[in-house]
Amino acid sequence: MDDNMKTQLVSAIQLQEVELQEQPADKQGTQNNNAETQISNSDQTFTVEDAVETIGFGRFHILLFVIMGSSNIVEAMEIMLLAVVSPEIRCEWHLQDWQVALVSTMVFLGFMVCGVLGGYIADRYGRWKVVFGGFVWSAYFSLLTSFAPSYGWFIFLRSMVGCGVAGVSQGFVLKTEFIPAKYRAYLLPLATIFWMTGSMLIIILGMVVVPPLGWRWMIRISVAPSILLIFLFKFIPESARYNVSAGNIQAAVETLQWIAKMNRTSLPPGRLMEPTLNERGSWRILLSSTFRRTSLLLWYSWFVASFSYYGSVLSSSELLEKNLLCVTDAEREHQIKHLHEDGLCYCIPFGASDYQTLLISCLGEVALVPLNICLLNIVGRKLSLTVLQLLAAVMFMMVNICTTMFGFTVLLFLLRSLVSMNFNVVYIYTAEVYPTVARSLGMGFCTSFSRIGGMIAPFIAQVLMSQSVILALTPFAVACVVCALGNFLLPIETKGRALLQNS
Repeated sequence: MDDNMKTQLVSAIQLQEVELQEQPADKQGTQNNNAETQISNSDQTFTVEDAVETIGFGRFHILLFVIMGSSNIVEAMEIMLLAVVSPEIRCEWHLQDWQVALVSTMVFLGFMVCGVLGGYIADRYGRWKVVFGGFVWSAYFSLLTSFAPSYGWFIFLRSMVGCGVAGVSQGFVLKTEFIPAKYRAYLLPLATIFWMTGSMLIIILGMVVVPPLGWRWMIRISVAPSILLIFLFKFIPESARYNVSAGNIQAAVETLQWIAKMNRTSLPPGRLMEPTLNERGSWRILLSSTFRRTSLLLWYSWFVASFSYYGSVLSSSELLEKNLLCVTDAEREHQIKHLHEDGLCYCIPFGASDYQTLLISCLGEVALVPLNICLLNIVGRKLSLTVLQLLAAVMFMMVNICTTMFGFTVLLFLLRSLVSMNFNVVYIYTAEVYPTVARSLGMGFCTSFSRIGGMIAPFIAQVLMSQSVILALTPFAVACVVCALGNFLLPIETKGRALLQNS
């Protein structure tokens, strides 16, 4: 019995050897090729930049564009609220010009202090946490503002709102790190539509809510978009670029796989592999030999971008409120110069025509977006900044020209278009020029310097304007000209360049 089993076993082994020898060569080659492919794929690696470019543009980016763009609505409403509420609090608390200007300054002070802190936290611990925290913080303190019992409480609570808005602004970095290079020059300027929407919403609220219910109810209603976005923000993942820089490769892979699935595409072959970067959120990178000149020039560019933008917003509000325009066909209500002997100016609420002029000027922020996109794609970021700032300087000086009310509205429309486009370009350039390890911190420093411009602008646009319109407009024009010249010294053009992971 044992001998029979041994004989059958030997026969089976011999039969298997014969079958292997007779197996077609092409079948054996296919098996070998499959094995080689598996080995080759296991050796291949790709970066987040490769994955983002391979996945391309799709449904995820539309969702990203809508939700993150909506954060601009919240930011615009909180900032533009100052232009609408200024005449109301001036009346309620009998404020002087410098006290009205101090309200805007305190908001930008909070933004400046928390801008750097928010950038550092975003680079060290993640972009998503900072943006989400900014939503909650700004909504909470904005709601508290509506219950402010005095002027002192009002400016304190608005400065806290500024801190929250500084966190919300980091959403631009989060959004940029998911967008493929060739789409950034198209999608990022289009986000201006959301900023314009926020600006128009707060003006419409002022027009509809303030006369019957007062400015406090206007602020309470304006908090609604922030609360809605808090719930929608769960659909936005943490930045994959941040996760790989922090060594969390698995989380980055899961995020990229989810995006690829939404876009109905796939990741590159191989495995995601990038080195962990320990020096995240270091200010030394911003002042290293590679980025020192860029950082210094960008800080000034951001200062001027904010200085000129809020200068245009607050100047138009002040010119309309106090009827300081040189208008040849002024209506009866605009012929009265609201100036008192003691220099105080009480209870001068906006009329319906004033709200309409502000609404039209807001449309200027998106009217020239096609031109903005063309400039970014044809001449690049640096030259776009130069051209826009020079044109803005010209528009600032032309506002002082005596013209019709229609002419003033057109000038204001063009001015808002130019300063808004300039803000767009400097945002895009900053997000593209800095590496992932310091992108949020770089943006935080830049936004903080911009808020210095925002802090100074009210005292020129709202205090000096009462003394002389030409003296108030000249500093804005001069700052734009100097900044335009400085942009020639920027050492890096980021048009079409991949986002850097490290320095």
